[in-house]
Amino acid sequence: MTAAATSVERYEITLNTPRGPVTTALEVPTGFVPVTSIVPLARRLGERAAEEELRATEQAAVPISCRAGCAACCRMMIPLSAPEAFALKEYVNGLPGTDRDRFTRRIEETTTALRQAGLLDALIELANTPKPLSDADMDALNRAYYALRLPCPFLEEERCSLYEHRPSACRELLVTSPAELCQDLVHNPVEPLPVSIRVSTVLGLLWAELTDHVPRLIPLPLALEWAEQHDQESRRVWKGGELLDRVLDKVWRLLSQAMGDGKC
Repeated sequence: MTAAATSVERYEITLNTPRGPVTTALEVPTGFVPVTSIVPLARRLGERAAEEELRATEQAAVPISCRAGCAACCRMMIPLSAPEAFALKEYVNGLPGTDRDRFTRRIEETTTALRQAGLLDALIELANTPKPLSDADMDALNRAYYALRLPCPFLEEERCSLYEHRPSACRELLVTSPAELCQDLVHNPVEPLPVSIRVSTVLGLLWAELTDHVPRLIPLPLALEWAEQHDQESRRVWKGGELLDRVLDKVWRLLSQAMGDGKC
């Protein structure tokens, strides 16, 4: 990046969430940047909203069950938006060679298992389809994936090895129901913490708008290969302020919908 691209402008953003207004400061690049530059900023907005949900839960004396080493949800199908897939590729490519090779090998093992289970083609179609899947089709695919109990390729000793860079879908799943119920997320009455800003949805809508495509849902084991196949698209740049404005538009619309005022 050029020096102009790395200079930033500080914004203070206030969002009206179902738990009340939340404010956070964001440092936004002033120059032309790739879409991956907006990923940590969008995640920060989601984290601020989640902090209010956590505070309300604590005030109600309802504990969060999730703890380090509790990784039942790491066997679920984790969908990434296109910007998150590009960001994950950047992160993995920046790792030392031994780490990068280890994760690449695990991803290959996972895709082999998915192919043997007859799910790989459906997941590839999901990542590349020109039209969204129905809720029924998505539910069936989620259940079939979870039934395999395949650990995430980035899971090591039941802990996330890319915790600070994990996808938004992973950040947004917290439960208040007993931890043992998570061993069967399909059949047990798991009680998740409400999520007012789903960052993967926001980023998916952003990329769809920028590229005039449908929002992408890219299963985690396919994310690096998908990002490599779309490398030229990942190199496109926009003004940092423009990306933030577009993200905020999506966030405000989704929050309005969540609070039931009819705007979407």
